[in-house]
Amino acid sequence: MSLSRRVFRSLIVVSLALSAAGAVQAQEPQGQFEPQVGQAGKDVVWVPTPAELVDKMLDMANVTPQDFVVDLGSGDGRNVIAAAKRGARALGVEYNPDMVELSRRIAVKEGVADRAQFVEGDMFEAEFSKATVMALFLLPDNMNRLRTKFFNLRPGTRIVANTFGIEGWNPDLSEVITGSCQSWCTALFWVVPAKIDGTWRLPQGQLTVKQDYQMFSGTLTAGGRTAPITNGRLRGERLVFTVGDAEYTGTANGETMQGSVKAGERNEQWSATRVP
Repeated sequence: MSLSRRVFRSLIVVSLALSAAGAVQAQEPQGQFEPQVGQAGKDVVWVPTPAELVDKMLDMANVTPQDFVVDLGSGDGRNVIAAAKRGARALGVEYNPDMVELSRRIAVKEGVADRAQFVEGDMFEAEFSKATVMALFLLPDNMNRLRTKFFNLRPGTRIVANTFGIEGWNPDLSEVITGSCQSWCTALFWVVPAKIDGTWRLPQGQLTVKQDYQMFSGTLTAGGRTAPITNGRLRGERLVFTVGDAEYTGTANGETMQGSVKAGERNEQWSATRVP
């Protein structure tokens, strides 16, 4: 058992009081499956996300009826069902068939079965490239194994997670809720950035970019002079960076970037094409 999993299991006791109220939604008639906090799964143990943190996560992701929300390791389906109640289409991928059936029954009970879908499957094999929002509660090891798939999602896709982040990829936003929440009270938020690592040709020179998820640095060479890029940041396809006293803003769209640059009283347009 990995260290993160041992830590996760050791904290289950803290969650028991919290889950007593949250598990009411998952109660089933006698003889039907009822999940138990801490029950072992294929890659995780089950601990429910507090209802107030589910709401905070979906608020941070600004979930609307236009979204397609995916939860990997969806458990009793609470993230998916909460998203469906906001009008979104939502999908839960869960390895435990009893959890899948439970989630489907709850979705029917809550009146969102037409928008909340649950499938039995391995989250590492799941296809979720069409998601606009990922709503997750996974262990660090799980998040890290999925990191490349997350980074390859369409730029602008939002990812929200309960407590555990993605190694090397700092969240764009982190919030801790207070009040009645006693454990698992931290919501993390990322926006998948466009991929701009590499060399770009500008009419007046060359831009070299070194990307680290939503942050980037590099150099701009023009007129025989090279200057460093500072404060480079991406939010989906939108980008901003500084070279000397000039602030560049714009968008990255596949093989091109374009926008405006402001330096003092000067405000001009700029564009760049990726060098193969």
